[in-house]
Amino acid sequence: MVVLVTGSSGQLGQSLQFIAPNYTNIEFVFCDSKTLDITSFNNCETIFSKYKPDFCINAAAYTAVDKAESEPEIAFEINVNGPKNLAKVCKLNNTVLIHISTDFVFDGNKSLPYTEKDIPNPTGVYGQTKLDGEIAIQQIWNKHYIIRTSWVYSQFGNNFMKTMLRLASERDTISVVNDQIGTPTNAVDLANTIVKIIISKKLKFGIYNYSNEGQCSWYDFAKKIFEINNITINLLPIPTTSFPTPAKRPKFSVLDKSEIKNTFDLEINSWEESLKNTPL
Repeated sequence: MVVLVTGSSGQLGQSLQFIAPNYTNIEFVFCDSKTLDITSFNNCETIFSKYKPDFCINAAAYTAVDKAESEPEIAFEINVNGPKNLAKVCKLNNTVLIHISTDFVFDGNKSLPYTEKDIPNPTGVYGQTKLDGEIAIQQIWNKHYIIRTSWVYSQFGNNFMKTMLRLASERDTISVVNDQIGTPTNAVDLANTIVKIIISKKLKFGIYNYSNEGQCSWYDFAKKIFEINNITINLLPIPTTSFPTPAKRPKFSVLDKSEIKNTFDLEINSWEESLKNTPL
């Protein structure tokens, strides 16, 4: 079985490379943006005709949430036209497309976990382009899994955990927002889940939510990062209003994972457990 991965230099791409040796019956083809530019249909066609993948995991995305507000065209190109090209080329090759989306498709106004049936209502450019990418895939190719996830971190790439550890080495005091509630997702857990979906051979296509279990604020997340790493620091909780950003964040974006757990018989670690087991 051939599984092609786009965006191989990102967090999820690196996490998939990290777990790939555990799945010897899968031939992974890892492509970064230089090898496979998803915004170029011709480039997609060339790579697909060379490797003839059974599955394509689209881990390529424009994820700079704030920057997207001033670069909407670039975000659109990568998050909408990219998935559109992949859906077209997957259809031509009868390749199953697994596309990673985000909790940012929701406005965060709920107080109960979001299900796959909740109506998306993004509040910024990033969320809107990710939603438009989902819609493009749904219109073009039925053999797809769209996985919405949240607060992704890992030992790879740039993420909240890495930022907190770096700041702790530079400062005595750190202020972190405590009124945005969500769930951290370990990228290696997400990578393993994607591969489990592939090897399950259950072709139950559609949209699924995935994150680790539980919920917390960014402040709680930071506190746990320092606790696990035995770092003593003055950590201050602050409201979102004290930390204005170009893009509005969802106030509450916990995802309900019942659907993915029941369909693929998954057990999901709590966010605290996964954080504890994350190497630095």
